[in-house]
Amino acid sequence: MAGPLVTPGSQGEAIGRLVVAGLVVMLLPALPFGEFLAYPFFILTTWFHEMGHGLTAVLLGQDFQQLVIFPDGSGFAEYQVGGSAPRVVQAAIAAGGPLAPSIAGAGLIAASAHPRAWRPVLWLAAAAILISVAIWVRSATGWWALPVAAAAIALVAWRGSAGWTRFTLQFLGMMGAMSAFTAWRYLFTEQVVMDGQAILSDTGAIAAVLGLPYWFWAGAILLAAAIMIGAALRYALADKRLRPPPPKLPANVLQFKRDPRL
Repeated sequence: MAGPLVTPGSQGEAIGRLVVAGLVVMLLPALPFGEFLAYPFFILTTWFHEMGHGLTAVLLGQDFQQLVIFPDGSGFAEYQVGGSAPRVVQAAIAAGGPLAPSIAGAGLIAASAHPRAWRPVLWLAAAAILISVAIWVRSATGWWALPVAAAAIALVAWRGSAGWTRFTLQFLGMMGAMSAFTAWRYLFTEQVVMDGQAILSDTGAIAAVLGLPYWFWAGAILLAAAIMIGAALRYALADKRLRPPPPKLPANVLQFKRDPRL
């Protein structure tokens, strides 16, 4: 899978690559065997969401207990919130799930603008997935699908050409970015049924502790996601990062310019 080093191109080329990554995210399940190939990454979008809940809980001093992913791609993060925790903590944990894919997607898109970061970021993503499986994942689907996704990412980081490493970052970034918007129906739903039991959606849970309608919080989350992704795209597509470096001058020319006698 080794290939030539990819050098910065024009803004049109960079936009084209991101568009291709977005199209692959949308169309891969519709291609022959595409649904099978996309399944581990489909599970990965659920992982982004549920890890968002769990890690937000950890960052706010609460107990992240387990992450469960079902074969249909649904799942839940189980965490324990202390009785003395303020309501804003509960709301932040609920918001952490739908915001996490956009945060991760924006970070990956921004990283795609820096060639030196391509492989380290992919290695970091693969390691984070495997560590989470060892510590928190408690379902058969997560135990096999997430390591497969991590192995594919690690393989690209290890043996992929520069073009493949950048495309993989863009693919994962667009997948995270778009998942927030493809889940808009869930965000604009107050309750969902999981395992035969009606429970509050994330926006419903935020509304329950902070007030204001659930659809207000759905709109706020989508707006925040759009701002993050827009900022990441603007950063990645900035002209100064796409402009090729100036050509290196021969040594004798450099000596001529530096000689104070001339």
